[in-house]
Amino acid sequence: MTFHVLTLFPEMVMQAASHSVLGRAVKSGIIAVNCVNIRDFAVNDYGQVDDTPYGGGAGMVMMAPPIYDAFAHVQAGTAGKPHVIYLSPQGKPFTQQKAQALAAQPDIVLLCGHYEGVDERVIEAIVDEEISIGDYVLTGGEPAALVVMDAVSRLVPGVLGKEASHQDESFARPMPDATPHKRCKPCEQCGACTHSGPLLEYPHYTRPAVFMGKEVPQVLLSGHHGRIETWRRKQALERTRTKRPDL
Repeated sequence: MTFHVLTLFPEMVMQAASHSVLGRAVKSGIIAVNCVNIRDFAVNDYGQVDDTPYGGGAGMVMMAPPIYDAFAHVQAGTAGKPHVIYLSPQGKPFTQQKAQALAAQPDIVLLCGHYEGVDERVIEAIVDEEISIGDYVLTGGEPAALVVMDAVSRLVPGVLGKEASHQDESFARPMPDATPHKRCKPCEQCGACTHSGPLLEYPHYTRPAVFMGKEVPQVLLSGHHGRIETWRRKQALERTRTKRPDL
């Protein structure tokens, strides 16, 4: 998979992408990050990529030609049209399910806006979808692009090393063999809820067995995989109910 980031600050993206899991994936060749500086396609020798908005108003708007030319430069090196995402507070909320869907894309273009936004015409011309990482406004799309890159890349086979590493995480999957209900109902066999939506992850523990007087739950020390799985399901349901009742 290759992430092509259209940005005014390529150093910001490359610096962050060189560390942790994403950095290791890049070094191993599983993931590639291609930062394209939109200023390289400026409309004049002064490096202009923005202008005042038609109709008046505060701030500046990123111009369509530099962005389109930067995208065309990327497309020239890919097989067909890459999937283009514009990071925008007006986009659909980014979810684990969206990350899983994007993990199957061979080439993803992430357009990072600045100022008051970008010319609507270039969005209509090249963008496949708009994504938001939350109901707030950033000074630029680069932090949002890094969030998407991190969440998606770790789902690409080989990036985490152990395939099961992400399968039991928050939002990753519903309870197995669950039956949907308008209101949660307990299972007659284990007493757990039969809720079928995405769940938050169960709590984790490691050494020492006692910390500040608090012991690790005994079931986790039992070695009984069935009881441990049941306990984890119940904990995931309880956490989801109390922390994210909207789920």
